[in-house]
Amino acid sequence: MAADLLSIPHPRHSSPLLPTKGIRPRVATARRLNGIGFTAAAGKMSVSSHSHTSPETRRSLSHLAPLEAILFDIDGTLCDSDPIHYCAFREMLQQIGFNDGVPITEDFYVDNISGNHNDDIARSLFPGWDEEATTKLLDDKEAMYRRMAPEKLQAVDGLHKLCKWIEGRGLKRAAVTNAPRANAQLMISLLGLTDFFQLIVVGSECDRPKPYPDPYLKALKDLGASPNHTFVFEDSASGIEAAVAAAMPVLGLTTRNPEQLLMDAGATFLIKNFEDPKLWENLEKLV
Repeated sequence: MAADLLSIPHPRHSSPLLPTKGIRPRVATARRLNGIGFTAAAGKMSVSSHSHTSPETRRSLSHLAPLEAILFDIDGTLCDSDPIHYCAFREMLQQIGFNDGVPITEDFYVDNISGNHNDDIARSLFPGWDEEATTKLLDDKEAMYRRMAPEKLQAVDGLHKLCKWIEGRGLKRAAVTNAPRANAQLMISLLGLTDFFQLIVVGSECDRPKPYPDPYLKALKDLGASPNHTFVFEDSASGIEAAVAAAMPVLGLTTRNPEQLLMDAGATFLIKNFEDPKLWENLEKLV
């Protein structure tokens, strides 16, 4: 069954969203109005560095020179892990009779689960459940994911080429994720990047996870990097919102999520993978 569930069509095709009780849509925490950024961390309006640049510059990375650091999300950014997570969630939810036992669709997964922290997922999917029950359920799901990952996890195309480029220029780098630390360390190990990352920041170990900016702000602080000379790779709306709220440009990877969703969240521009010519054109301008 698991092998069949991992065969998710891509690009996505719309499918009817199944009626599910208790689901609340994701609420964005970072918005832009005429160049003014609403920063969730401060809870007030503040002008980001992008408000002083032209529209053309805001769609490039040229204003970051000299480049100092690059931050990476993990799931869906370093690796195409969403099919594995989708499979694990689908099996788990079906086993407990969620949605009257009707399997969740990929659209449901994207709209209500992908990129979100487990605490937020629990509140949305299981309103009224006690914390102990939801924690055990989601811990079991993560254990299922870790059992599946070694056989299925694959790096996004061009990842290791980019990592060599970063190392060759002595840039600071960190992985910033809403995944549990055990998942993050496993994925980074499976990708052969344990020695590459100088820092792993986990959302649950911050005051607030993505879509709040706290994990990205912690990465900047711990690396000693400036947001004016740092950019982020992300694949989800909540991750993009977090990085934008931390005043950094974000390159959105179209690994699984709809392109318009990523642009609406505030992506600077989109790339298919780390081989994308648009990425390398921008990187060369920063050298």
